[in-house]
Amino acid sequence: MILGIDPGTAATGYGVIKVAGNTVAWADCGVIVTDTSQPLHKRLKIIYDGVSAKIEEHSPGRVAIEEAFYGKNVHTTLVLGHARGVAMLAAAQRGCEVAEYSPREIKKSVTGNGNAQKDQVEYMVKMLLKPPAEKLRQDAYDALAVAMCDFHNIGRAAMLPAVKK
Repeated sequence: MILGIDPGTAATGYGVIKVAGNTVAWADCGVIVTDTSQPLHKRLKIIYDGVSAKIEEHSPGRVAIEEAFYGKNVHTTLVLGHARGVAMLAAAQRGCEVAEYSPREIKKSVTGNGNAQKDQVEYMVKMLLKPPAEKLRQDAYDALAVAMCDFHNIGRAAMLPAVKK
């Protein structure tokens, strides 16, 4: 199992995929929602607890998380870093390997185009994993795309010859 995380302080998407050889299947996805009127430390605890619960539920061997997008708003990037940090901590405390991917890597992995629009990513996730309709939410699709990106990257790494030390 691979758990993908699309971090955010208002909504953190999660997506779990089952891996069997060179195939994947949808296992779970959703959104951990926080109350934006609450102080940041309380929202971070909700994210940490939510990610921890999903790790306990699914026992993924790997957790993949989207890197922070460095936009024009430094404050937003900094706050997003907090959400990423608590998700990574939850994974590390439970012994999961953690991988990070840029938005461009994720889009390219799922659609073949690093400049793909969100609706293109959503379409490909729907086609490849067929998540249930009641799970439809952009943050969940993005998290499933992160998990798919990790699957493609670990698969590619497994095909590379071992490096002699």
